This record gives sequence, structure tokens and C-alpha cells, in this order.
Amino acid sequence: MLSSSSSSSSSSILIFFSLILVFSPWLSSATLQQSFLQCLISNSQPEFPISDAIFTPNNSSFLPVLNSYIRNLRFQTPTTPKPLVIIAAKHRSHVQSTVICAKRVGLQIRIRSGGHDYEGLSYVSQQPFIILDLFNLRAINVDIPTETAWVEAGATMGELYYAIAKQSKVHAFPGGICPTLGAGGHISGGGYGNMMRKFGLSVDNILDAEIVNVEGKILNRQQMGEDLFWAIRGGGGGSFGVILSWKIKLVQVPSTVTVFDVERKIEDGATDVVWQWQNVMDKLDENLFIRLMLHSSKGKNGQKTGKATLVALFLGPLEKLMEIINQNIPSLKLQKEECIEMNWIESVLFWANFENGTAPEALLKRETPSVQYLKRKSDYVREPISKEGIEAIWKAIMETEEVGLTCNPYGGRMSEISETATPFPHRAGVKFKMQYSSNWKEGGDQEAKEEMELARRLYEAMTPYVTKNPREAFLNYRDIDVGSSSHWSLEEGRVYGEKYFKGNFERLVNVKTKVDPQNFFRNEQSIPTR
Repeated sequence: MLSSSSSSSSSSILIFFSLILVFSPWLSSATLQQSFLQCLISNSQPEFPISDAIFTPNNSSFLPVLNSYIRNLRFQTPTTPKPLVIIAAKHRSHVQSTVICAKRVGLQIRIRSGGHDYEGLSYVSQQPFIILDLFNLRAINVDIPTETAWVEAGATMGELYYAIAKQSKVHAFPGGICPTLGAGGHISGGGYGNMMRKFGLSVDNILDAEIVNVEGKILNRQQMGEDLFWAIRGGGGGSFGVILSWKIKLVQVPSTVTVFDVERKIEDGATDVVWQWQNVMDKLDENLFIRLMLHSSKGKNGQKTGKATLVALFLGPLEKLMEIINQNIPSLKLQKEECIEMNWIESVLFWANFENGTAPEALLKRETPSVQYLKRKSDYVREPISKEGIEAIWKAIMETEEVGLTCNPYGGRMSEISETATPFPHRAGVKFKMQYSSNWKEGGDQEAKEEMELARRLYEAMTPYVTKNPREAFLNYRDIDVGSSSHWSLEEGRVYGEKYFKGNFERLVNVKTKVDPQNFFRNEQSIPTR
């Protein structure tokens, strides 16, 4: 038992830190920064010194480290709020110390793995904050005999795919097509890729995980319990702690896969192609994934027209693919010459827009070819769209000509997994998911306003054709328009939470309330507490 004096001392300490948390908004940034740094040093393990992982604004490497993983230039302006400190953790103990000290001094923490958060929530805050950057924690351990791998949160998906391919030509992992995605955030938000009709999402292939909780403790699946393990597989890990690593289940793929990337304009029958695609795609062979992209283009007469681009991955040979397409989407008039047989890792490069013949080592590059200003939005379609509806969509796309519309098909394995198996609820009954994409190169406020408004106009034009009550949205296509928290209330959280998670939102709130009752891990779209 505690003595009365030690009990009194503990109470005093708790009161002191509670006061710091309450009054921290009025403390100077310099005071908060200094308190945090002193805490870090005193809590770091001598054998793993944290000093080399600390970057402050007066350090010449501060801005390069900050900017190197900003993938949206909207959040790389002189007026964008900057962190007081960046901790580029080099050891898991650095993560533990960072959580303990940020909580102790009342600083918000933003957790970044790959920086692909479309709204910058992993590295921007309107309150005094620090960034915990995980890019140095990138170890990958592939074990082909057990068909599993451990991957640290800061590893990129490209690095993971490369590591698997180095050991096996017939193993893979279902994840996103962009090789610079960080494994921590990508998987915790769902992990969506071109093999999901065959194998489901990344989160459907997770066996274990390690997370640093609000107390700074490292927990595996057994230690965290099944509720928290459920929540971090699609509910966004950053609401519950810091994901350190995932244990993934590898999947088997054939030695030969087939891809194509073809374009069809309206005058070439694109409307029929879109109509047939949306009517059959969710029912076709689960080995086939065909992404449909709609954009504005110029016709043969120089007039504005619509163009459909179809990009496919078929886990099988060309002849079988041709048979499926000719029977089910004959209006595409696909030619054998438009298809290429290759192995799986070559298809990863193909989908990431590398030239054919590019060596797999290209997947290890962390730089993106061209970082732009961007805005993204998402939708889900459950009912077939009529030809008249498709023609109306073409009209809207040509009016908002700089916005692209990408449609990703469902069906197959996605229809077999329960909506409640993970927090990701968009399963059976979904025909396809849509992403609205607006990119621009100039950073003026007026241009940003105009470009984002174009994306919102197209989103509004799609209202008759998409899900309702709620209008569903995909967490990994982060969109602040669907709702945000400024007071982190349950009411605020429900606005965006039910769009991202539908009925799973309430269970996520219960888990959050249990594991982080003071709501330390939070951002503008995090899971609230009760």
C-alpha cells in the first residue's frame, strides 16, 4: 500500500499535470517546447539516445525533414502551422518517450508514416503540436515458409512489395498501388488496392500488430485485446495510439498476370463501355480488377468530349482475360495487342506508371515524381446508373474539366466479408467506389479555392447516383468537407464518423473511450470519446 505521504505526492503530481493540460494553450510555445525536450531527454534510454531524432525550427534540417513527406502542397505554405518539434524516431523507445512527454506537457501529437494524408492531418494542427515521424522505422521481415511478414509502420508499400518479390515470384500482398504510401497509415485506414476483389483489403489480411498506447506501452494483439485490434484495422490507427508494425498474411498469385491500359472516347462508344462495366464488373471473375477513369478530353474535331480510361489487372493469362472481356464488356473491343502478360511485381510497376522494363528497385524510391496541390473526395455507388445518368455525368465532367473521376469495382471477396468484421463497412452491395481528383500547380489562395470548388461541383452533380443516409466516404481518401471536429465532441465526430464507418462508428467510440479516455490521440477527424 502507498503511504499517506506518497499518496499525497502522487495526487499533487496528477493535479500539476492536469493544470498543465488545462492551461497549456496559454503557455508560450517556447515554454512548451522546452518542457517537452527536457522530458524527452530524461525519458530516453541511454543505449538508444533520442537526441539524433530531434529536429527543432532552429535546426537547418527542420524544414527538409518536415517537407520531405508532405505530399500535398496545400500544406507546404509559409502560413501553414509548423510543429514545435519533429521527432524522427529511430527506435521504438523514441515513440514511447514522445507519447509520454507530449501527453505530460499538453502538446498535440501528429503521427506521420508516408505523408499521403490528403488533408494534412498527420502533420498539421491549429494548436501547438509536435510531429512523430516514423519514416526511419521501416524494417521488413518476410517469411515465405509461413507466408507472413512483419512490416514497420514507416516502411512504404513499394518497399514491402519489393521485399516480397525478392523472396518469391508467386507471393504478394493486397495493398495500394502508390509505392510511396506509408504502411502505418495506409493499412490502418483500410488499405485499398487492385487485388481486393480476390483477397479483400489490406486489413482483411492482418494477423497481428504492435501499438504504443496512451501510456507509452507497447502492446501486441494478445495484450491489446480483440476490441482494439479490431479498431485499428480500418478505424485509423492515429485515434488509438501509434502503430509500430503489422504482421501481414501473404497471398499467393499466379506466375503470370495480365494488364492493360486503354482509352475510349464518347465517339468511340465510351458510354456503352461505362454502362456495361458498371453492370457486370462486380459480378465478374474475382481475379479481374478493372479501374475506370472518366475525364474531359478533346475529340477529333477539337471539341470537348469525354474519355474513359480502363486499367486492368487479371491474375491469370491473356487468353482467359480476353474471353471474359469479350463475353461481358464487348463494347470495349479489347485487342490482344493492348494487353501485356508479366509477373506480379512487374504489374506493380505498371500500375504505378513506370515504363515497362523498369527494374523493381524503382519501388524503393521514396520521392514522388511531382508533388502537387490537390483535393480529393469519395463516394460509393450501390445502384446501377442509367445511360441517361451516364450521359449527365459526362456533361458534368466536361463542365468541371480539370477534375477526374476514378471508379474502383467491388464484388468478389469484398461481398463475402461482413460489414462489421473490421471498421471498414463498405462491403456487400457496393458496385463501385469513386474518387474525385483535382490537381493544380500554382499555389495562390484564389486558384486553390477555384480548383477545390470544381471538385465539390462534380461531387454535388453525382448526388442522385450515390449512397444516401449516410452518403458514404472512404477514410483513406481523407476529405475535411464531410465533417470535422474543433471541440472533439461526440456530436461533431458522428457527422463524419457515420460516413466513414456507418454502424461501426459507435463501436469505435466505445473502444476509444476505453483505451484513450482523455482523448489524447486526436485530429480533426479522429474518433471521439463518449
